[in-house]
Amino acid sequence: MAMNETATAPTPGTECSSSISGEHPHTSFWTLTIGSIGVVYGDIGTSPLYALKESIVAASAGKPATTPIILGVLSLIIWALVIVVTVKYVLLLLRADNNGEGGTLTLMALAQKAIGKQTTLVVTLGMIGAALFYGDAMLTPAISVLSAIEGVKLITPALDPYVVPVTLAIIICLFAAQSRGTAKVGALFGPVTLVWFVVLALLGLINIAKAPEVLASVNPLYGAEFLLDHGMIGFAVLGAVFLAVTGAEALYADLGHFGRKPIQTAWLFLVFPALVINYLGQGALLISTPDAIENPFYLMAPEWALAPMILLAAAATIIASQAVITGAYSLTRQAIQLGLLPRMAIRHTSEAQSGQIYIPRINMLILVGVIALVLVFRSSSALAAAYGIAVSGTMVVTAIMAFVVMRKLWKWNLFAATLVIAPLLIIDLIFLASNSMKIHEGGYIPLAIGFAVMIVMITWRRGSAILFEKTRRTEVPLSTLIESLARKDRPRIDGTAIFLTGDPQYAPTALLHSLKHYKALHQRNVILSVNTLNVPRVPAGQQITVEPIGEGFIAVRIDYGFYDTPQVARALATCRKLPWKFDIMSTSFFLSRRLLKIGERPSMPRWQDRLFILLSSTSERAVEFFHIPTDRSVELGTQISI
Repeated sequence: MAMNETATAPTPGTECSSSISGEHPHTSFWTLTIGSIGVVYGDIGTSPLYALKESIVAASAGKPATTPIILGVLSLIIWALVIVVTVKYVLLLLRADNNGEGGTLTLMALAQKAIGKQTTLVVTLGMIGAALFYGDAMLTPAISVLSAIEGVKLITPALDPYVVPVTLAIIICLFAAQSRGTAKVGALFGPVTLVWFVVLALLGLINIAKAPEVLASVNPLYGAEFLLDHGMIGFAVLGAVFLAVTGAEALYADLGHFGRKPIQTAWLFLVFPALVINYLGQGALLISTPDAIENPFYLMAPEWALAPMILLAAAATIIASQAVITGAYSLTRQAIQLGLLPRMAIRHTSEAQSGQIYIPRINMLILVGVIALVLVFRSSSALAAAYGIAVSGTMVVTAIMAFVVMRKLWKWNLFAATLVIAPLLIIDLIFLASNSMKIHEGGYIPLAIGFAVMIVMITWRRGSAILFEKTRRTEVPLSTLIESLARKDRPRIDGTAIFLTGDPQYAPTALLHSLKHYKALHQRNVILSVNTLNVPRVPAGQQITVEPIGEGFIAVRIDYGFYDTPQVARALATCRKLPWKFDIMSTSFFLSRRLLKIGERPSMPRWQDRLFILLSSTSERAVEFFHIPTDRSVELGTQISI
């Protein structure tokens, strides 16, 4: 059964509620603020481990870094944080919410809503942004955990051989724990990351005192002068500077979890000051002690605090990795609901929070990717070359879609929208171009991952559309079938039959097969369609629509948002306005199962047809995906050539 994707208003009928909308319980402002510090800022908060070091190394080209170079690079990092994170994300994009939710696919749905219809450009941009995120989801745990564990080499070089094995052990344990849920561990995220940012600020303040002239880097002229003086080297350094803002997308993606005000408050009053102070402290250390370039972050700490700092950094990087893994689960669920990916098994790990989910297939794919990256690159410096291009690409996509929303939904005039977005888009494009120079050094990896995901999304979306058209040609209009059945006296069976369909205007294939084989009808026949709207969640009271369509026939539509998890049986059980009392023991669900094969005249290239058939065969059965009791379901198969 295919799910419909629509943004139309409910059709006339009886609406009833079900308590499955995924609404979040009321939480205090400061609790949300502390929580956002852990989940939202875990990724960007661990950037000081490697961002300045890689930027200075790239700028000095193997020579000792001079004070002008250090001040110039620091100025670029600080103003990247100001413009890209503060202005673009914290002050602008957090306002572009879709019923309180954010993220690349949410922005895509919002842009579609603003235009009033689906457009190829907007859908393609959404797919590009989503596809690139998976590359980021693999790189973040690898580079973050590696950079934290590399600190043990400062204790004694003899521990160097253990960096990669310890990193792999931490990563494997982290992914193995996903099936147990993150609710209990998540409660520690905020406090631990709060301590992390406080320590970042303290270390920075201590070291700024050693070379207070570092404060001059707050002046953007130092950054501009560095770029002008260093030509192509300066342009290449921007790719390393960008490492300081990776994780900014999490600001927008986690909007629905914490709300705009807590995220803004955490950034403006804690995270941003702590990051700037720490970068300034690292710069001051390098001015006073150039040899500290080996690892300026850890060398800021007193020798006695090195071991505790490594443990705290490891905890912070685990939190950063957890945030991006959880984001991959959420993104996958949205993509499935929006028809961009085949159905996958989604497990809920919390009864209280609908966002606490676990997708085994995605978990395994990301784990394999992270392990491969660690084994191939073996150091955070080598991985830094691969990191950044996926995030910068996503930021470009986000800026373009934000322009559509500003023009069409917010009704800004062309001049105002261009005046705001153009400078931000230009900066994003410059960062993307700079990161593109690292493609041959490893930047091809996230691009390859993103390209593979794009191929899957395009194939699934196109194949599903072709399959829909193929089945449409052989289907009978439902109204015609009901009229025909009304003229014939068929035996009636006690109970209720529910036929799932992707198009309620046409008779479900399962209904036609049932009539063909059983020669009878149930007393009550329900034509059930499940729709995904272009909104994150559908409020209770607006999810189910019931409409009589003929003698013994009722049309029921269940609307979900792309953040909701479809639970058909529970929705029907909690609906109190159905014309009959729902009893699962007297109800049978009839579903169609399609066996696909390549026809004589394939609608797509043969390799794409084979990929679509493979994706269809591995797609989770509708019974499991829609949470229908298996002992009350009947699947009737049909063969279709594509």
